[in-house]
Amino acid sequence: MNEKEFRFEAITPERTVVSEESEMLIAPAWNGELGVLKNHAPLVAALRIGVMRFDINGQTRHCAISGGWLEVTENKVMVLADTAELGTEIDVERAKAAKKRAEDRLASQIDEVNVVRASLAMQRALSRLRAAEAEMEYRKF
Repeated sequence: MNEKEFRFEAITPERTVVSEESEMLIAPAWNGELGVLKNHAPLVAALRIGVMRFDINGQTRHCAISGGWLEVTENKVMVLADTAELGTEIDVERAKAAKKRAEDRLASQIDEVNVVRASLAMQRALSRLRAAEAEMEYRKF
């Protein structure tokens, strides 16, 4: 670990998504984006649906998450997420189909449609698309 790095782990109930030394992390906390660098003060924060950005070996990576918790302790950052997918792992066509289903449910105006559930599905699909797009843009350079 160099003088700018901290240990970063992103874990879901199914797997460890990231376990690396990182130079920077920006995560979607409930009260706004939360940035972490080495020697950050201890912290626990609730995360919302969104895209995390983090640097590993000078390369920015993107990961879509669907909420969870972030804990910072002694140069270690642990993200416990409900779900997490690296931008490079996302099936863009599947995410577009999920977005379309959510849009259709929200537009249907049927009483049985659970608006909150459809809205959350829309947010998850959009964050997955943003993470995949950000990875594709970053890889162009």
